[in-house]
Amino acid sequence: MRIFLLLLAIVSFTGTMQAQLPNNNLEEYEEAEAGLFVFRNEQQLLPVRDLGDLRPAVITMGFQDDSELYQTLNTYVPTAYISWDNTERSFKTTWPFPHEEEPNLIIIALSDKVVLSGRAAPPIDKLFDSSKTPFITVIFGNNPETTALITAPPFKTVLYSVEDTPWSQSLAAQLIFGAIPATNEVGDDFNEYLSTIDGIKYPSLDRLAFAPPAALGMDAELLKDSIGSIVEDGLANQAFPGAQVLVAKSGTVVYHQTFGHHTEQDERAVQKTDLYDLASVSKITSALPALIKWYSEGTFDLDAPLERYYPAAKGSNKADLSFRAMLSHHARLRPWIPYWQGTLRGNGKYPWSRARDPERINDYRFRPKTLSRDSSAKYNRYLTPTLWQHKDYEDKMMRAIMKSPLNEKAEYRYSGLLFYLLPEIVRQQSGMGYEEYLRQTFYRPLGAYTLGFNPSRYFPLNRIIPTERDSFFRMQLLHGYVHDEGAAMMGGFSANAGLFANAFDLAKIMQLYLNGGTYGGQRYFSANAMLTFTSRHYADQDNRRGLGFDKPLLDYNPQQSSVAEAASAASFGHSGYTGTFTWADPKEDLLFIFLSNRVYPSRNNRGIYTRNIRPRIHTAIYRAILKGNGPTE
Repeated sequence: MRIFLLLLAIVSFTGTMQAQLPNNNLEEYEEAEAGLFVFRNEQQLLPVRDLGDLRPAVITMGFQDDSELYQTLNTYVPTAYISWDNTERSFKTTWPFPHEEEPNLIIIALSDKVVLSGRAAPPIDKLFDSSKTPFITVIFGNNPETTALITAPPFKTVLYSVEDTPWSQSLAAQLIFGAIPATNEVGDDFNEYLSTIDGIKYPSLDRLAFAPPAALGMDAELLKDSIGSIVEDGLANQAFPGAQVLVAKSGTVVYHQTFGHHTEQDERAVQKTDLYDLASVSKITSALPALIKWYSEGTFDLDAPLERYYPAAKGSNKADLSFRAMLSHHARLRPWIPYWQGTLRGNGKYPWSRARDPERINDYRFRPKTLSRDSSAKYNRYLTPTLWQHKDYEDKMMRAIMKSPLNEKAEYRYSGLLFYLLPEIVRQQSGMGYEEYLRQTFYRPLGAYTLGFNPSRYFPLNRIIPTERDSFFRMQLLHGYVHDEGAAMMGGFSANAGLFANAFDLAKIMQLYLNGGTYGGQRYFSANAMLTFTSRHYADQDNRRGLGFDKPLLDYNPQQSSVAEAASAASFGHSGYTGTFTWADPKEDLLFIFLSNRVYPSRNNRGIYTRNIRPRIHTAIYRAILKGNGPTE
């Protein structure tokens, strides 16, 4: 192990590998699935359960650097990559290690192409002779030298694949992390050497898997052609510069593609690992899972008044508002408050022409204790390099919410005001910082490492999609910092907006919802709690919304709907102002994710709506299910 530990200590994580389906070849997939075995599991490492503190590294011999094995491993948790170079006769780190600490799990992968004897042979014994780190060995193909290692004493956890194809590599990684079950047994006619070893079985952990669409009864060509043509239509009409699209059926990703570029001026193509600003999709993926969890545990009352969990509301006109009504957008709350306008002197308008020349930012005049062009002990919250917020201004924002008038009538009206208060409620209820609670309780255990706030702290900017060229407040390109003005003025940590993620990590928390509160062998909340939050509570008053979640229109209207007409009444999800969208349908066990930066270069761009991009894709997905299942009456 010392061969590579010193090397790992001097590198930093870039994480540019892409999660993908190897191909749509059902026959290759089924052959790979039938030829995958677990032969030893003496340390009970398989399937890998706890991802929260996992720091894996894979050491490959006889593989390409961009192997399907590594690509798929990296979809579940960031993984170091070390490979044996036959020419140099040494190990090399192609993809740097993502953690400051040493790995606590090693995956040794041997291709049937590797030669274990002679001068060029890798020193396998030195990989474990001085280490107490547990390791899993994965052997591909029928090379007698490698298959002989299956019963070697040091190898206590062994997976074996008859084939060495893209799908066999992907499925081996899925098997390690419990995305698929271990089901295969060795028959008498397997081969003379291995037929004496029984295959070990274990169930799946319900993590997202990968398979060709046909394996889930979907039409691959219809998916590919329909989604591709719709997204290309959006690109051609400048509805967005680029996009990620993911489709999962029955807990299995069957489609995951990227399109276009980061910006119209940038030649950097969108990668599957790139992060998008989720905007209001944050409403169902930040504080909301905490509320669902506490409701499931009986420590959160949906009908409690706001002041019970937010004492600062006492004495205000919102003290008695119930969480059931507020989460349903049925509590008479105003839609939003333009907090940034409250920082301006005079009438809250810019002192220059409608052109809003960014070069005239110094003409900007602020009220006392709001914003400053320079940082200081009092002005310590970063908004831009030339814009800093007063340390007390967030408290003023919260007081502004408490002082805001209520609408006269209780009816459906979309409002983000509660979601500005939820971070403080999470802090008080959990006794932890808002971000830390979400990370430790949900994001890391799910393996959703890109799901988080202020991503430029952890990821290079070339992995974060630019959002908008702000021409009325921050007067700069918004890149790596939240687009929503209110969330930005909360330091980027809000429940109204603020989260960034790639499609696959967003899919993990959405699949948790589809699974009824379980993922990766862990139960986060009850299925009943999930049903409560995804149900309508004011449908008799023409309110389609669930608790936090959006729902289909009560009466379908193709001009107004964001989802397909085929979406069931049980389905749920949310859209985001920046051009993001996620929708889950329990009836079909179907998940759809669309990520884009439709506000680039300007939020005035409404092409995603006029071209009806997202509902058209959603409709095509349902058609792919029907066609894949054959004709219907």
